Amino acid sequence: MQLLDDHIGRDGFRLRGTAMSRIDAFSDVVFGFALTLIVVSLDVPKNFADLHHLLRGFPPFAVTFLMLMLVWHTHYKFFRRFGLHDMGTISLNAAVLFCVLFYVYPLKFMFAAAFGTGVTIDTAQQVRELTLLYCAGFSSIYFLFAGMYANAWRQRERLALTTLERRLTGIYFWEECCSALVGVVVAIIAMLLPAADSATAAIGFSLIGVHETVLGRMRGKASQTLPHADPAACAPDM
Repeated sequence: MQLLDDHIGRDGFRLRGTAMSRIDAFSDVVFGFALTLIVVSLDVPKNFADLHHLLRGFPPFAVTFLMLMLVWHTHYKFFRRFGLHDMGTISLNAAVLFCVLFYVYPLKFMFAAAFGTGVTIDTAQQVRELTLLYCAGFSSIYFLFAGMYANAWRQRERLALTTLERRLTGIYFWEECCSALVGVVVAIIAMLLPAADSATAAIGFSLIGVHETVLGRMRGKASQTLPHADPAACAPDM
């Protein structure tokens, strides 16, 4: 974990949430439960046909696992950076976890359909509905993360954020907002395209790479031009 913490704090943001809290523990349990919902199979294969069927389900499982881990990493970074346990953070975190559990089955269904592993979609309209459902879950999660950063910004005096940390908090907020807005854009494109072609709107998620590049450069510039705080001055966990 120390290497991961060093990676998170390399932009100069002091980590205030390095101690394990009950929010962290509860959240990890929920993420763990979400992962159990996407396992390929709980049964040991009894013959080669069962094994072959199991292996066919591995690609969508792997992609779904990766998507959930990206959400977990975003969650982990926030709590490492701020260590907040106020009611606003608890409420927003609960909403994130709710959306994660809601998000699991549409996510697995969509990638199972994409890899052709036994999932059936009967009509073109269902393709559109599945795409919109995925976008709704994706955008909801990242808008909530943006809300968590906004809540942290509201408490900047209490957290004793430095000039650099305030600048970085604003960038983190816009990172989450932009990711959520990409989901909204993809949903709009999916609604405008013919139903049978609506899944191709998912190409729009590549826009995330654009804003991550731009905002990443802004983070780097802020880290280079604004003074870093003395680590000894870091506020305790809250």
